[in-house]
Amino acid sequence: MIFHLADRAEWEPPDTYRPTSLSAEGFIHCSTAPQLIEVANSLYEGRTDLLLVTIEPDLLKAPVVFEDCYETGQRFPHIYGQIDTEAVVSVEPFQPDATGRFTWEASAQNVKSD
Repeated sequence: MIFHLADRAEWEPPDTYRPTSLSAEGFIHCSTAPQLIEVANSLYEGRTDLLLVTIEPDLLKAPVVFEDCYETGQRFPHIYGQIDTEAVVSVEPFQPDATGRFTWEASAQNVKSD
C-alpha cells in the first residue's frame, strides 16, 4: 500500500482524483507507511482538514515511480497520472494529536505498516 494525504476540499470522487500537484508538478505525491508521519509533520503540522487515502498501487492505471526528487536519500512513491478510485482502498480523516503533531498513536487506527 501507498498513502496520499489529501486536502478534504480537493477530494473529488467518484471516478478519479486529480489534485493540484498533478497539474503543477506532473505527479501526485505519496508516501510509504514508514514515511507517512514524517511527511505529515513536515508539511501539514496542525492541519485538521486532511484525508488519508490508502492506495493499492497494483490497481492504478497510472505508473508509480519511486524517486528521490528532493535529494533526501529517501525514495518516495509518485503517481504519474490520476488516481482511479478502484485503486483506493480507504479514505479516512487524518487528524493530529492535541499538540498539532501527527503520531502513530493518533493515526494508528488508519495506517497499517506493510
